[in-house]
Amino acid sequence: GDYEANTGALYSRKFTIDGEQISLQVQDTPFVSLEDDTESICCQEQINRSIYWADGFVFVYSITDYESYRVLRPLHQHIRRIHPHANIPLLLVANKGDLLRARQVSSSEGLRLAGELGGSYHEVSARESGEGVREAFQQLCHELSRSGGASGNGEKRRGLHLARPKSPNMQDLKRRLKQALSSRGKSATAL
Repeated sequence: GDYEANTGALYSRKFTIDGEQISLQVQDTPFVSLEDDTESICCQEQINRSIYWADGFVFVYSITDYESYRVLRPLHQHIRRIHPHANIPLLLVANKGDLLRARQVSSSEGLRLAGELGGSYHEVSARESGEGVREAFQQLCHELSRSGGASGNGEKRRGLHLARPKSPNMQDLKRRLKQALSSRGKSATAL
C-alpha cells in the first residue's frame, strides 16, 4: 500500500541469528519537532513511549536533506534524558547513497555524528539494493544480542525503535527493510 509519512507502523519479524531465535519489532515513529508547542508535546508523548521500551535505535537521514541530519543530535539528547545510564545500541543510516550529485551531508559528517552518539554508521541506497540495509540491521541485531536487550535497570523492553526524520522517498528504505526482514531465500544469519 501507500506509505503514510505521518503515521507510525509496527513491523514484526522472527529470525535466527547466531543460533538464537530473535523477535524483532521495528516501531516506525514519525519524527516530529521536539519544540514546546502544543502539537509537538502531544506527539512527543508517543515518541517517549517508543523510546522508553526500545532496545535499540535506528536513526535514518537522507544525504540529500541536511535538515533530516540536523535533527538527529537533539533527538539523541532527548533519548539520553529518558535513558541517562543505559547503553542502548544505535545505528546511524545515511540513505540515498546513490544520489551523490545531490549530496548535502558528507560521509565524514555522518561518521563524526555516529562517533559522537556512540553508534555505528552505514551509508546505503535503498533504491539500488537491500544489501546495505540488510547488513546494517544485521549489525544492530548482533549488538542487541550481545547487550541482552535490557535497559540499565534490568527491565526488558519490547522493541526496536526506528526514529524517522521527515525526508522524501523514505518509503524506498522501508520497502527494502521489509524485503530484507522477510526474505525467505537468505540464510538465517544473513537477516
